[in-house]
Amino acid sequence: MNYNLQRKSQLDARELMLLESEVKTYGKNMVVAYVLWYFLGIFGAHRFYMGKIGTAVTQLILSLTMVGMIVTAVWWVVDAFLVHTWVKERNAYVESNIIDQILVQKPISSDYNY
Repeated sequence: MNYNLQRKSQLDARELMLLESEVKTYGKNMVVAYVLWYFLGIFGAHRFYMGKIGTAVTQLILSLTMVGMIVTAVWWVVDAFLVHTWVKERNAYVESNIIDQILVQKPISSDYNY
């Protein structure tokens, strides 16, 4: 995350606004993730949203049986503490990729007078 802050200092105001807009578009929303966790988390909806398809399918299949429902309920509680980190990591990854794209397109300035 600190690495992104250092790289963001190289961007001008227009590029920072573009970065923020793109992160909102391609990143994950914390509120959506927690709403999915709260209401449909027992079926793995929050994991589907975060792109964790394998564990989401496992959670969905487990929730179809009584024993699996108990396991999934414990898993659901643990996920309450993990969702925040997942969203932050995903958004930092998206932000890093967008900064890369902006910096690649940015012309190299030189202080040499010809």
